Amino acid sequence: MKPFRFQQFDIQQNADVFRVGTDAVLLGALANVSEAKKVLEIGTGTGIISLMIAQRNPEAQILAIDINSEAVNISQTNFINSPFSERLKSQLHDLKNFETEEKFDVIISNPPYFEINNSEKDILARQRLELNFSDLIKKSSQLLSENGLFSIIIPIDSEKEFNQICSNNNLFLQRKVIIKGIKTSEPKRLVLEYSFKNSEAKIENFVIEKAPRIYSDEYLELTKDFHQFTKKPL
Repeated sequence: MKPFRFQQFDIQQNADVFRVGTDAVLLGALANVSEAKKVLEIGTGTGIISLMIAQRNPEAQILAIDINSEAVNISQTNFINSPFSERLKSQLHDLKNFETEEKFDVIISNPPYFEINNSEKDILARQRLELNFSDLIKKSSQLLSENGLFSIIIPIDSEKEFNQICSNNNLFLQRKVIIKGIKTSEPKRLVLEYSFKNSEAKIENFVIEKAPRIYSDEYLELTKDFHQFTKKPL
């Protein structure tokens, strides 16, 4: 499988690890990581989100974990081959059993969001088989620093469930980015950021394509330091 090439790093891919997708690029580019010193990525896959954060924040030390050994191997390879290798590491962990004394300024994840089904495609990455929302949120609340941010991308129809579980774990919505694939379509994704601070959330709107196969100006601006293309989507 061909590597996915960004301006400052390449992403090696294989059939056993969820490939580079728009959700990961959006989260990696939109998440607020400017003040983060310690970052935890849960379910790193190829490592794309961690690499984007490392590029955006030269002070961040990033630990990426995954339950899939193939994902750990390929993400570690991508980290080593990047200009940010000294600040990135990938480790094999099941989040439910992950223990550390560290607290993280940002915890970020593009989690499995489909209910368990009969599909054989990317089961661990796509279905809530090994990691459900409750486990993800509960563990993240334990690992997050006092002023830290928990950043996530989920389908819009999961928002109510996700917000309720976060509230049960003393995490409160700080920012919501409502994402449309095409300007004229209904929104399908949300980038959400939570913290322990109970305050009014900032609401933003974001459009990926202004017309079919034509990127919006805001998407081009957001990804200008990453993608090598100019106008057309993947």
